[in-house]
Order: sequence, then structure tokens, then C-alpha cells
Amino acid sequence: MTLYDFLSGAVVFGFLVCGLFFLRYWHRSRDELFLSFALAFGLLGLGQSVIALGNIPTEERGTIYLIRLAAFLLILFGIYRKNRAARLS
Repeated sequence: MTLYDFLSGAVVFGFLVCGLFFLRYWHRSRDELFLSFALAFGLLGLGQSVIALGNIPTEERGTIYLIRLAAFLLILFGIYRKNRAARLS
């Protein structure tokens, strides 16, 4: 086990803890923005774990980063929906 593997595991754990944090606030408030952040952090943790566990060479990681793109698009979509709902009311 290398230091890279250990730190990748710590990053995955951090992403999942953040996702659970936002999931708890979504459960309390039912605000969709919290749900989108929770799902995005779950996707970020999934992407990092695929990179860490897959032993994928550096040249072939480009498609894995699409998971991160999906996570960031999910955050942007959640912010857009929150602002649109605030503007309509």
C-alpha cells in the first residue's frame, strides 16, 4: 500500500462524509439544493475511488473525469433551480 492509495482513500472518505452532511440537511429541510450537493459529493467520491482502485494509467483517465463533470453539472443545475424558484415566488 502506497501513500497515494492511503490519501486517495482519505479523499473518498471526505467526499462521502460531505455527501452525508448535505443529505442530513436535505432530510431536515427538503431543499433540493442540499440533495444536489449530496449527490454531487457522492459522485465525486465514486470517481476518486474508481481512479484509486482501478490502477488506471494516467493516459486513460480522461473518461473517468466525466464523472466529475457530471457532479459539477449537478451542482450547477441545483443552483439554477434554486435561483429560478426564488425568482418565481
